[in-house]
Amino acid sequence: MPAHILIADDEDRIRQLVRLYLTKEGFTVDEAEDGQSALEQLAETPYDLVILDLMLPEVDGWTICQEIRKRGTTPVIMLSARNEEYDRILGFQLGADDYVGKPFSPRELVFRVKSLLRRAQPAQRAPVSEPVAPVVTGEGDLVIDEAAALARVNGKELPLTPKEYALLTLMLRRPGHLFTREALLEQVWGYDFTGGRRTVDSHVKNLREKLAAAGATTQIETAWGMGYRLVVAK
Repeated sequence: MPAHILIADDEDRIRQLVRLYLTKEGFTVDEAEDGQSALEQLAETPYDLVILDLMLPEVDGWTICQEIRKRGTTPVIMLSARNEEYDRILGFQLGADDYVGKPFSPRELVFRVKSLLRRAQPAQRAPVSEPVAPVVTGEGDLVIDEAAALARVNGKELPLTPKEYALLTLMLRRPGHLFTREALLEQVWGYDFTGGRRTVDSHVKNLREKLAAAGATTQIETAWGMGYRLVVAK
């Protein structure tokens, strides 16, 4: 089934342009011209990804992103003409997976959509005749099942966004290893990512809160001025 995407933007030209490029790639696209319509559609339809303008009338994009995160881990790409560092950081703190400034390249947006969807989708099940053992990595009470694209603490699933999952998986593969912010940006967001190092800080902050809420002994430790490492608390 093609991925089902919602584009919420009050500019007709933007919605039509994004729809044109996404439908050419085989995606199913719905539109919302204001925040209230977006919330109503989100309540009715389980979208695979949401492209969300910040400055929507009636209900702004900040509020909608928070509502999406309360309900689950649907990938969110924020669109905004407000491209200052503060706005990007706030977007990531509220749970956005990517942030694209206006004006933008439609081809680049499609690339980012595909990248997020790949990270969000669990690995497809192999045919019964060709069983594949799940790739399971653990440290302390934290376990990541890469075959199912799930992270669990003491058997309970962690509600992670695609970028949070990718970040945690990378660090769990090398427990105790010191990752610089630059290395995390390159390996999780890609070389062409236009955000700054504070993006990593925002996602680490969210991960710490979720690990703590789940009672995990495995935590992310800060090496001041250097980066982050995953450790099991003593």
